[in-house]
Amino acid sequence: MSKQELNNNQTHITHKINLTGKILGRVSCEVANLLRGKNKVNFAYNLTMGDKVVVYNLDKIVLTGNKKDQKMYQSHSGYPGHLKSLTFQQVWEKDPKLVFIQSVEGMLPKNRLRKIWLKNLSIYIKEINE
Repeated sequence: MSKQELNNNQTHITHKINLTGKILGRVSCEVANLLRGKNKVNFAYNLTMGDKVVVYNLDKIVLTGNKKDQKMYQSHSGYPGHLKSLTFQQVWEKDPKLVFIQSVEGMLPKNRLRKIWLKNLSIYIKEINE
């Protein structure tokens, strides 16, 4: 089967995941696998076979242990001495979506397809109306 045939025959499904009472790391792993398409029979490492994922009720997600107090998010501007460290609570108050995006992004392979996979992820903080 050639590359063109794979691209023409694939179907994209929209998965809706309710995050109420679910653990951040476990859901992130599940979402990363759906975005990559690892649940499909014709999975290929070099193609975007993944589905679209809609995640809602982000405000009701659960963290295990003391991660709310101890987990740190770090970013560096590139200048010497400009390493910024923020706690989970500070990042959550600023933008809760950023916490989930970074969690899913960390579970995806570091390659050129990562940005394409993340474009298929939609995050809603509250309940969505259908």
